[in-house]
Amino acid sequence: MNWVLAGVIFYVLLQLAIGLYVSRRTKTETDYLLAGRRLGYFMATMSIFATWFGAETCIGSSAAVYEDGLAGSRSDPFGYTICLLFMGLVFAVPLYRRRLTTLGDLFRQRYGGGVEKIAALVIVPSSVIWAGAQIHAFGQVISAISNIRPEITILCAAIVVVLYTGSGGLLADAVTDAVQGVVLILGLFFILFAVVGELGGAYEAITKIDPEKLNLLGEEASVLERIEAWAIPIFGSVLAQELISRTLASRSEHVAKRSALAGAGVYFIVGAIPVIIALIGGSLVADLEEPDQFLPTVADKLLHPALYVVFAGALISAILSTVDSALLAAAALMSHNVILPLLPNATEELKVRLARICVVAFGAMAYLFAIREGTIHDKVEEASAFGSAGILIVGVFALFSGFGGKWAAGAALVMGSAAWLVSSFAFALSYPYLIALFSSLVVYVVIASLEPRASQKSA
Repeated sequence: MNWVLAGVIFYVLLQLAIGLYVSRRTKTETDYLLAGRRLGYFMATMSIFATWFGAETCIGSSAAVYEDGLAGSRSDPFGYTICLLFMGLVFAVPLYRRRLTTLGDLFRQRYGGGVEKIAALVIVPSSVIWAGAQIHAFGQVISAISNIRPEITILCAAIVVVLYTGSGGLLADAVTDAVQGVVLILGLFFILFAVVGELGGAYEAITKIDPEKLNLLGEEASVLERIEAWAIPIFGSVLAQELISRTLASRSEHVAKRSALAGAGVYFIVGAIPVIIALIGGSLVADLEEPDQFLPTVADKLLHPALYVVFAGALISAILSTVDSALLAAAALMSHNVILPLLPNATEELKVRLARICVVAFGAMAYLFAIREGTIHDKVEEASAFGSAGILIVGVFALFSGFGGKWAAGAALVMGSAAWLVSSFAFALSYPYLIALFSSLVVYVVIASLEPRASQKSA
């Protein structure tokens, strides 16, 4: 097993080397944050797919299906696929036409600098939480293949992802995403074929599925809880900076739209593989104490060591391509929308340096979240839900309506986050995201109705 770990380490170092090589072309903030706005169809599609296909899709969804059946896979791949379709069909072109650098720029254009900063500060924690979930998964993978304690491997994972993200920016990220996407697809197909072969063929594998695990709707106590389970992945991430950055980095609005749609298709097809493996292969590793290690454990049991290296590289690919996007998103919002407005004469070199400093700072914060208790699936749901209700409500009004001004937008952003926090932790309600969406919408409409027309800008 030591040489398997050595193979994974070599793979990670190779990705770092590619990132460092490509980073030599990074001269400006636009290069670092948006790859110079020059991504074509293939690069944009693979970058969207690889960014969205994180640890929760590989490890988290297979663990959730292993425990709860198809109901555990509503987010991945179903919910997040619909999210990508919404981006391509509804948001990609309007966002691209505004020539934004970050999502925060939309709020500045529409509502002013104050709302821009509030939006940035609301979005950043979500990206950091998401990065923490990926770091947690990275550590779990290394722990599974090395027998090193997770607390040590998670710390090492945090150091690696900070170096990886800080060096190259989005341009390096897009290049490595293409490599990582291919490795990821190969690795997942290897394990699927191995599981089917171990069970005696496709027909025998299908007969191993527990019929009780085929309920996609779940067993929530109320309709609102069921709607909540679908709303978080669909609406909680459609205006995520991680996704929007790929749209804005495309070379044209047609590339932005079609790449999002193509990314959704690739994501669904590949994302179904961990779900199928968990449905048919649960009997191969019964009674796991740590469900998040289901997929690595099955791979370790069935694959030849050489193929296991490919599989482990696939998991690392999924994690690296997502975690660097999350850290880069947080760094972009903080440096571009919060810090740089205070430095009007900043050079391009200083802008890039500030973004990299923010990557390091948020990487440290993500590590602290990664060592918290909880599954990867739970951590990702928290990331999708926190603050995103207000961002969605205000973002839709900003893009498609002239109704409402800065006071309505600012209040709705704050209310979305506050309502979610209070509903989740103070009252432990079962549908905090829906409450946050409704509260944010009501606050926006009420205050916008009272604002003078002079303060409201056309969309």
